[in-house]
Amino acid sequence: MDETKKPLRVPPAFGVYAEKHGIFDLYKRVIENIVIDKPEEPLQYIIDYLKRENDDVHQICILGPPAAGKRTIAREVCKRLRVVHITPEALVGDDVNPVAKQARNIVKSGESIPVEVWVSLVKNRIKSHDCIKKGWLLEGFPQTRAQAQAIQAEGISPKHCVVLEAPDTVLIERVAGKRVDPQTGDVYHTTFDWPSNSEIESRLVVPEGITEESMVNSLVEYHRHTADVLRCFPKVTKKINADQPKADILALVLTFLNSTPRTAAPHTPRIVLLGPTGAGKSVQASLIANKYNIVNLSCGALIKEAIADETKIGEAIKPYVERGMMVPDNLVMKVLSDRLSRLDAVSRGWVMHGFPRTREQAESLKDANLDPNRVFFLDIPNDSVMERLVLRRTDPVTGERYHFLYNPPRTNEVKARLHQHPKDEEEAVKKRLIEYHAYAEEIADFYEAAMRINADQDPHTVFEFIESMIVNPLPKKHGED
Repeated sequence: MDETKKPLRVPPAFGVYAEKHGIFDLYKRVIENIVIDKPEEPLQYIIDYLKRENDDVHQICILGPPAAGKRTIAREVCKRLRVVHITPEALVGDDVNPVAKQARNIVKSGESIPVEVWVSLVKNRIKSHDCIKKGWLLEGFPQTRAQAQAIQAEGISPKHCVVLEAPDTVLIERVAGKRVDPQTGDVYHTTFDWPSNSEIESRLVVPEGITEESMVNSLVEYHRHTADVLRCFPKVTKKINADQPKADILALVLTFLNSTPRTAAPHTPRIVLLGPTGAGKSVQASLIANKYNIVNLSCGALIKEAIADETKIGEAIKPYVERGMMVPDNLVMKVLSDRLSRLDAVSRGWVMHGFPRTREQAESLKDANLDPNRVFFLDIPNDSVMERLVLRRTDPVTGERYHFLYNPPRTNEVKARLHQHPKDEEEAVKKRLIEYHAYAEEIADFYEAAMRINADQDPHTVFEFIESMIVNPLPKKHGED
């Protein structure tokens, strides 16, 4: 056979390797930084960039009105994620940077610091070695749309923007009890967060300029600008209610910060749907495949196709199917490997159901470099499965399918001629449920990162959850680079 006419096969291992090591995301970050920094020597820039210990660090902004708890949450986040904490006060108070001295002189004269000075201060700090290596958290900045647009023009944009929100009445009440440790800069409150250490308690002071009138003016100023600022970061912003315990706020913030924003880097979905018979795996696979133009693979259908096409593997499988026996895993893997190596599956991605059913089969997928990057368990009670399947009927005249509860026949004449598929008989369904649950625990142990979904609800509700986990990158663990 002419080699040029053979079907194109792309080893699936290429895509698995690239995704495992973040190659596509790395390309995206390198190109993005080259466009922003515009180096005179792009090749040397790429070499230096790749030599960094970690090029994908946290870049965070924490915004919010006065007394929302920005300083407290920012310090806790910096401890957990080991990023550099940057505040407007620290930028202006820098004794080394001459621009900071200029900013202090402007403040002493009673004027506002110009946008270009703020940008110079922020850029100088963020381009320093510790911020490049560890990442950074910018607290309370930008405060205006002009500042936000100016830092974006310099290539400075947060990957996550946290906005702490609380009613103005709560914030005004909070500020009355606010106390500051002049030695460490830590913020405390007479009611909500009083220090247990008597030494710290003895040195707490009331911050200067804290009055109800000044607080109201600050809130008016904040509300005037905040909507415009947030329009600059629409896809990376998360609003969090700050009128709750500190531990709850911190947990919500960390969860958001460890989520990965959607990226322009190529992503090829390789999805496996697991669950008992009647859980809706084929329905969900069809919805996913139709919306995202990926290949819908049913293990049972592939085996039937191989037999119908009279391929060598199909001929080997045929005796097992005719006798109602389980097809050996090695033959099933040959069928799957052949289909998953085709160009459409490798380039567009795939969603598979009906395989694997045991831990050994899951290990075979991994050994063949066909392991999925998303695994979903569709959980549903046995009673719901029986209700879904046992009450199904088919009209042999029209081919229409009915269900005695969800889609009953309209006339007694139609009802009288309905037939039940042998696979939907009660004993057959019970047998398949027993077979699934016999291996469910061991396959769940193998796919530890799999997501579990309550499949005993509307199919489109289930699909929305699956879809959200497909299009968004998987969240990182706390502190994971």
